[in-house]
Amino acid sequence: LDLKYHDIPNTVAGAARAATRLEVEMFDLHALGGQEMMRRAVEACREEAERLGVVPPKVLAVTILTSLRDRDLEEIGIGGRVRDTVARLALLARKAGVDGVVASPQEIEVIRAECGEGFLIVTPGVRPKGMARHDQSRVLTPGEAVKAGADFLVVGRPIREAEDPVWMAQAILAEVREARVRSS
Repeated sequence: LDLKYHDIPNTVAGAARAATRLEVEMFDLHALGGQEMMRRAVEACREEAERLGVVPPKVLAVTILTSLRDRDLEEIGIGGRVRDTVARLALLARKAGVDGVVASPQEIEVIRAECGEGFLIVTPGVRPKGMARHDQSRVLTPGEAVKAGADFLVVGRPIREAEDPVWMAQAILAEVREARVRSS
């Protein structure tokens, strides 16, 4: 469930309970909502899952949107480098108890260095070689993202807007399989 919750802790905790009732596999919230917001969402999600007798969804923290660059961070008052900000937010998310992050594939290595194995990394901004970036600034190919250590890839428009979406999805899966074989 990709709704990128970002509100006060109580409101996001309520949204986390609602997502849990839907029995989704995972949902996301913005790490910029802060540690308390994330912690309360995780807590609410687990409590609701226990109450319902269901498996709790994975809670993911969106770090910095893949459309943003260093100059955008400066413009909105965050400042610093995207890479450093993503690493800091990933570590904050881990401390809050979330299961992983949503981040550009270009930041996978720094996230692994800060948060270790077992912390999920979901990567949008994945584009097959030669495909348009659209509004994504920080991208890698599916194979590059897998080699870097992505756990899940988000590939929307390259498949949706392809002349043959089935062929495109199969080509991406083949690239992912090949990258996994080479990585092992």
